[in-house]
Amino acid sequence: MTTTIPLPRRYSWQKFLPIVLPPLIVLVLVLVVWQILCSGSNPRLPAPITIIRESWHLIVNPFFDKGGTNKGLGLQVIESLRRVAIGYVLASVVGVSIGILVGTNQLINRGVDPFFQVLRTVPPLAWLPIALAGFRQAETSAIFVIFITAIWPILINTSVGVQQVPQDYRNVARILRLNRWEYFWTILLPASAPYIFTGMRIAAGLSWLAIVAAEMLTGGVGIGFFIWDAWNSSRITDIIVALVYVGMVGLLLDRLVFYASKLIVQSEE
Repeated sequence: MTTTIPLPRRYSWQKFLPIVLPPLIVLVLVLVVWQILCSGSNPRLPAPITIIRESWHLIVNPFFDKGGTNKGLGLQVIESLRRVAIGYVLASVVGVSIGILVGTNQLINRGVDPFFQVLRTVPPLAWLPIALAGFRQAETSAIFVIFITAIWPILINTSVGVQQVPQDYRNVARILRLNRWEYFWTILLPASAPYIFTGMRIAAGLSWLAIVAAEMLTGGVGIGFFIWDAWNSSRITDIIVALVYVGMVGLLLDRLVFYASKLIVQSEE
């Protein structure tokens, strides 16, 4: 009786090594060059080792709470994400609803499209004084800035997606005599879903950018106010650590919407 010895299985890390190794090498090279360029007697920017030494408390304990605005970066990010979530969800609901209405009605589309094209070009922070005058609350105003920033890519992409539904799908709906709700749920929404999620993905990134800028002006707890407060206190190392947090959270938000869209679109297919 002969026994066969199974071949050794390839380790899972070998599969991800080509993905992880190149950016890791680039990161190490950037840090080394940064350290060399900022190692003089009076550098304009702190070196990586200096950042770690002076802002170590923010790195190892991002969730400390000493009252008021003296909170760790983890709590600052959570507060900013709370505002982003409220404004983003409202923008998604309103944007998708209006986008479907505009996309399915050519008369309404011709009437409102010029106004949408003008309003979407207004910078997000330009809305902040109007929001402060109207709501008279910094919290509500920041959420409104997120809403007005996120709604345009969602609305426009939804409208385009609805208009791009293939004519064959519409003919099938007529043959099957689907009513409006059946047509909406079985044909219109699945066919336009890729466009809708593209707009939502763009809106997620813009929302995160807008809240950081808005919080610099409105104050309170949040990653944007933390960066501005650190600048006023000349804590440059804290600013750099906070920027790393901003970039990482922005990447996670983008990946979250991307994988959610893939999961939903594939399930509909």
